[in-house]
Amino acid sequence: MTTATVQIPADWPATEERARAVQDELRARVVLDEPGPPPGTGRVTGVDVAYDDERDVVAAAAVVLDAATLAVVAEATAVGRISFPYVPGLLAFREIPTVLAALEALPCPPGLVVCDGYGLAHPRRFGLASHLGVLTGLPTIGVAKNPFTFTYDDPDAPRGSTSPLLAGTEEVGRAVRTRDAVKPVFVSVGHRVSLGNACAHTLALTPAYRLPETTRRADALCRAALRTAAYPA
Repeated sequence: MTTATVQIPADWPATEERARAVQDELRARVVLDEPGPPPGTGRVTGVDVAYDDERDVVAAAAVVLDAATLAVVAEATAVGRISFPYVPGLLAFREIPTVLAALEALPCPPGLVVCDGYGLAHPRRFGLASHLGVLTGLPTIGVAKNPFTFTYDDPDAPRGSTSPLLAGTEEVGRAVRTRDAVKPVFVSVGHRVSLGNACAHTLALTPAYRLPETTRRADALCRAALRTAAYPA
């Protein structure tokens, strides 16, 4: 497995104002009229990050699964300095450089990328999944553990039930029940995937647990990378 060391790009936003301007610029490039790859085919990759704020270190992991069997095909990690302060709505700027490095360190194309977070279900309609998708050109979705600031009606109890995730009357994602009578996850489009297909991918990735196998495996890997990180010296 490859572990990359990350340097923050020289032109990376340093202020909230600049970060919001970058969001506004990139948001116009999000593609919403493609269905994305069929669930259960090709490869699907989970990305996640873990932080050690005391050491100013962030670790990212990318785990590639065979979409049909959910077997691990490849793994990569990256370790770097935290690239932006904690600001709600701008979390992607803390994570993107390290996530990109982990993706670039993979020995094979990632296919669909599943983020532990949000895509269009974001106050500015440009969460991590959308940001990552625009920068890489890859199809991306966000699968989050909570509804952020949005509202929803509880889906029916059986696995596979869904309900709209709403910003007022606008549907920004869906609450998806991945286990019978267990709290739903919150799915939103990132880039180059339809919402229906994003929900179908989420169900295909949750045969045994509430969270997708992509997220579970990437979470464990980035935490392990953070524990063993010798960066910075």
